[in-house]
Amino acid sequence: MLATGRAWCAVCSRSPEARCLRAPPVARSKLCGPGGPHLAIVRGVEKRTLPAERWRELAATAVSEFADAGYERASLNRVIRACGMSKSSFYYYFESKQQLFEAVFAHLAGTIAGGLEVPEPEDFRADFWGLAGRFLQRLVVAAEQDPLFVNFGRMCYLSDVPAGHAGVSGMMAEIDDWLQRTLAVGRSAGAVRCDIPSGLQARIAIAVLREFDSWALQNRSALGAGELSGLVEAQLGVMKRMLGPE
Repeated sequence: MLATGRAWCAVCSRSPEARCLRAPPVARSKLCGPGGPHLAIVRGVEKRTLPAERWRELAATAVSEFADAGYERASLNRVIRACGMSKSSFYYYFESKQQLFEAVFAHLAGTIAGGLEVPEPEDFRADFWGLAGRFLQRLVVAAEQDPLFVNFGRMCYLSDVPAGHAGVSGMMAEIDDWLQRTLAVGRSAGAVRCDIPSGLQARIAIAVLREFDSWALQNRSALGAGELSGLVEAQLGVMKRMLGPE
């Protein structure tokens, strides 16, 4: 549901200014809750409900538009035409391109979080590099099975998203925090070198991982069968040589 007036999270009943406490970590944002706008509720004002099937069609079309064109060049007219909606119908549910972007981002973040099992940092203690490799391969499988997964990743790396966008910046910050805590476990387990300050090590690792991810996502359509998996194996090798103990 999407409504005019003040929206509240349907997952934890907190206001938009307060981050959702019960949604999956990757899905927390000012539009909190993993399900997108059809889960938003409004207290004391009219509810506006977009049918679930219509919302899924709109979300899939919008994420492709944002991923391909970028935020600034994305065209609401193209999205509306592709979905067979009228402008009046679209603006009944959404006030702006920014609101559509936020709703789509929150919806996909929740969908992906619900379908992707992310290990806890402590899980890496027994077999740090083995688990890292298996987790990266799970990401490859997800990317090969669902184009939305790839397009969502491309949305995360758009350079023209308005500065400080709560959904994108919040999710990237949580991923960075997860990586830092995972590296800390690796250091204490002897699987990650300790001769570099932990803060500097984390910044270097995050920068390298983001470059790999951004390049792979932008060039996914040009990669042949098995090439993405091979690239991920190479990525793991680079990280192991860079971070592993000498």
